Amino acid sequence: MRLSVQSAPFDLGAETARFASGVTGAGAVVTFTGIVRDDSGSLAAMEIEHYPGMTEKAIAGIVEEASARWHLADVLVIHRFGRLGPGEAIMMVATAAAHRGDAFAAAEFLMDYLKSRAPFWKKEIGADGAEWVAAKEADEVALKRW
Repeated sequence: MRLSVQSAPFDLGAETARFASGVTGAGAVVTFTGIVRDDSGSLAAMEIEHYPGMTEKAIAGIVEEASARWHLADVLVIHRFGRLGPGEAIMMVATAAAHRGDAFAAAEFLMDYLKSRAPFWKKEIGADGAEWVAAKEADEVALKRW
């Protein structure tokens, strides 16, 4: 398992290649990358805050739970913080497993939990000011299937 909470951008292709090349015994690698999206057309930036130490511990716990539920060969989670512009990558999850079902399910599980339970706070900044991003009912509904 590799977990990184960082302000610096990451190279999706390089991270995927590094992850896949380090996995043994896997027949499937699944990746997902979250991107800052500008639904309103007026987003200047998103600021993401977290508490160092607490955030890594919470994410490690989510990864351990995924590893206990599915037969995973490896997991990678990268999550950024700081000021990000529209179109920038916020985070990446990669899972490796002997079979694609476990890799897909674990990646989706990790995404649902990272989106709604990982201790990050997001503020959208636009021309009209800044606003904290509230939890969405759809994210809570997604968690219930697990």
